[in-house]
Amino acid sequence: MGVRFELLVPVMTLSRAPRLPETPQGIVGLVVLGALLVLAGCGEGSDAPAAGARPAQGVEFVTLEPRPLEQATEFIGTVRSRRSTTIQPQVEGWLRSIAVRSGERVRSGDRLMEIDSDRQGAAVASLESLRLARQAGVEYAQQQAERQRKLLDAGAASEQEFEQAQTALRTAEAELRAIEEQIREQNVELAYYVVTAPAGGLVGDVPVRVGDRVTHTTVLTTIDSNEALELYVHVPVQQGSELRAGLPVRLVDDAGAVLAATSIDFVSPQVDEDTQSLLVKAPLPDDAGLRTEQFVRARVIWREEPGLSVPIVAVSRIGGRYFAFVVDDSGQQPVARQRALDIGPIVGNDYVVLAGLAAGERLIVSGVQKIGDGMPVSPRPQGEAPAASPPPGAPAG
Repeated sequence: MGVRFELLVPVMTLSRAPRLPETPQGIVGLVVLGALLVLAGCGEGSDAPAAGARPAQGVEFVTLEPRPLEQATEFIGTVRSRRSTTIQPQVEGWLRSIAVRSGERVRSGDRLMEIDSDRQGAAVASLESLRLARQAGVEYAQQQAERQRKLLDAGAASEQEFEQAQTALRTAEAELRAIEEQIREQNVELAYYVVTAPAGGLVGDVPVRVGDRVTHTTVLTTIDSNEALELYVHVPVQQGSELRAGLPVRLVDDAGAVLAATSIDFVSPQVDEDTQSLLVKAPLPDDAGLRTEQFVRARVIWREEPGLSVPIVAVSRIGGRYFAFVVDDSGQQPVARQRALDIGPIVGNDYVVLAGLAAGERLIVSGVQKIGDGMPVSPRPQGEAPAASPPPGAPAG
């Protein structure tokens, strides 16, 4: 019997292999798809944070609280001396000599300059000669009056003759007094040819020279005293209703440090029609180290009211406006919120806040350059040390 063998050959159905895209765009697409699959596989089962989560930035904050703030306005003032004098001649003539130099200290009555006085001296000498003649006339009139009195007593002269002698005497005496008054007047005029210091102080610039002709309007020099100084401030008329005697005034330097403190003692009742301002004066202490005609920064303190202030370092200026960040706890995680501010004057190292912040808010004062609006933050009070980081591998607390 024959054995039948059957050879079973498995039939395999071969499918047609897919064609790879031949275009560059198709190749790039396959590469991107593969990368996404790899990332998805790696991410399964891992403990990485969710996509888009940002770590919280550590910042320091201060809680805003109202405090007494001075409401003040700064002006440019001028230092003047109540003993500053401009020296001008009271006579005209040629300048003969100058006895002082610029910067020299003089006392009241010291000789400053001399104007040629030869003509005036000659006029005084002529009047002196005329006075001698008038004195002789008075002496003669006295003798005549005495003679007529004796004759009248003896009955040898009439009453009329005696009266005439008395009238001649009075006339001669009046003429003598007139000459003496003229001499006194001319001597006063002669004294004006010697220019003296009306007060003590330092001699200013001397713009004239020996030989110059000076008139009544010529400025010879100035004498300034750094004592009895006054502050002159021109305040706009719009703020005139707030001006009153006794308002504090502080002189500050470029860094804001106080140079001197005083108070207003004079407010002009009239408005300067050229500048539409009111002149305000305040006395200055002698030890302030100021000089006459010096420009200073004068801060007028209107009143003191409670308000908010923020450190200068916590404020940023963008596009001409001021901004600051505060801590917002309304969500699941604290975030930084940017606020637009209305800023007032600088007091010390702080800005006065006019609007934009409220008491009780937490103002971020550190790391403001590293944060943005809505960015998560890890706030801590200013000056407090940051929390220690856990060691590697330790479970998160």
